[in-house]
Amino acid sequence: MDHDLAYRVQPSTLAQRAQPFVTTYLICQNTLLRTGISHILDGTRFAVAEEKFGRPEMPDLILLCESVSQEGSAGAIRRLKEQYPGARLVALGDDLDPSAIQELCKAGLDGVCSTSMPPAALCKALELVMLGELFLPASLAWALIDQASAHKPQSAAVGYAAGELPAKFSEREAQILRLLTKGSSNKLIARDLGLAEATVKVHIKAILRKAKAANRTQAAMWASQFLTPAANSREGELAR
Repeated sequence: MDHDLAYRVQPSTLAQRAQPFVTTYLICQNTLLRTGISHILDGTRFAVAEEKFGRPEMPDLILLCESVSQEGSAGAIRRLKEQYPGARLVALGDDLDPSAIQELCKAGLDGVCSTSMPPAALCKALELVMLGELFLPASLAWALIDQASAHKPQSAAVGYAAGELPAKFSEREAQILRLLTKGSSNKLIARDLGLAEATVKVHIKAILRKAKAANRTQAAMWASQFLTPAANSREGELAR
């Protein structure tokens, strides 16, 4: 039995070792913050370039530890993207202005992480960014959704009654999209609608394609301009 256990554990260990290092640059003038982040990343696959390597390398990930809400940050992000076109850019900060973050994401920012996140959560967020996902703290994502709801473009609602999504979405896709705007996970959506999680994933792929969104957060933000709070409430009652 011990041999069987060793056999089962070994592939997982080898898979972890096989993960490539992510060459990481820290743009941080605060020595204390820089030391803390370097300590968190030590032992992970996010190798801080200055400490892990003896020579400059093209980064895979750049962590911006300076203020990104000030004027000129969008230009700085564009310059970094031009200088390091293959790198992902993640900002670390708290109490960020949703409008500023929206502009920075358009400029090329790939994610925002709170400095109060637990170390394990920070590493998981960076992993998601390296997989191509846009990561935003839940509070910031909801602020962006609320902002989009409060400033609906008049042209976006033309041809649709309040609370209605475009006709290109099936009834099931519309139900799922409304739940996405409320931050529901695939598991919760599957439970509310009586579906398998795999089925929910298929529907979400179709939703992203039709909404021309890169991820579920963008799709939820896009859909919020068509939906009123009352419509979302009615949809939730129907789902239950």
